[in-house]
Amino acid sequence: MTCIIGLAQDGKAYIGADSAAASKWEVRQTLAPKAFKCGPFVIGYTTSFRMGQILQFHLDVQPQDGESDLEYMVRRFIVAARECLKDGGWATIENNKEEGGAFLVAYRGHIYEVGHEFYVIEAADGYEAAGCGAEYALGAMAALADLEPEKRIRRALEIAAHFSGGVCGPFVVIEA
Repeated sequence: MTCIIGLAQDGKAYIGADSAAASKWEVRQTLAPKAFKCGPFVIGYTTSFRMGQILQFHLDVQPQDGESDLEYMVRRFIVAARECLKDGGWATIENNKEEGGAFLVAYRGHIYEVGHEFYVIEAADGYEAAGCGAEYALGAMAALADLEPEKRIRRALEIAAHFSGGVCGPFVVIEA
């Protein structure tokens, strides 16, 4: 339960995150960051605190070397993330299908969504959200397009928290 928002605007990328730790009907505010810098990336995660901690403290990605940004994300970033999560005991294989968790990545002015099956996509409208508050956040991001990036993300997180019991402040916004 969470809300992570990514925004790419004017050549910059931002990740915003809430502070909820939710389980069934219980929601508590946590000090564990759901968004963090990791080398040239900013990562905002949902799914599991363990998954986020593995990425935050163990992810090591080779530098980009001539490939396009998307190719780099698919060929180097995802390979490193999969290996990192496997080594950390998080990724699972069932019916020959490997799965991990969901997270957003800000890199070189782009926002990428990484899905449970380790796909990498970039939304055409320049923003993405993940977690139980994602639908509220996406609607808010569309409606708040006239705000500055950090204010837009913070306001969208506030709106998601208003409507979703699994989202709460304080909110953090990190520029890549």
